[in-house]
Amino acid sequence: MVERVLVPMDDSDLAERALRYALDVHRDADITVLHVVGEPSGMMGAATGIALADDSEERVRELSEDVFERAGRIATEHGVTVNVESEVGSPASRIVERAEDFDAVVIGTHSGSLADRLLVGNVAKSVFQHSPVTVTVVR
Repeated sequence: MVERVLVPMDDSDLAERALRYALDVHRDADITVLHVVGEPSGMMGAATGIALADDSEERVRELSEDVFERAGRIATEHGVTVNVESEVGSPASRIVERAEDFDAVVIGTHSGSLADRLLVGNVAKSVFQHSPVTVTVVR
């Protein structure tokens, strides 16, 4: 029985679909939304500001706020609440590491811009290949 589900989310419509799917299919499970902010680098845009911020944890929360608000609205539509967590790092690596604490992962097929997918790689594919638990990929 699936009791704990991890739903990685960014600001994409496919991430929202993944959350809706998880809430529909795993009605009795404890759902956790994870937003991973990319590691600071010259190519990662807003994440670079984390390294320069006076309070890096606060900056990560700020970068995750919109995603968590969207997740909260979707959960409210389903009459439930979801847990939210944010982390810094390589999205695929952080998701796979966190998956160890869950029974399943539900993830959108891809996220970000075409440039992000070409530079960073397909997060969903990497999670699917390396996750220690069952992964459902939603399109």
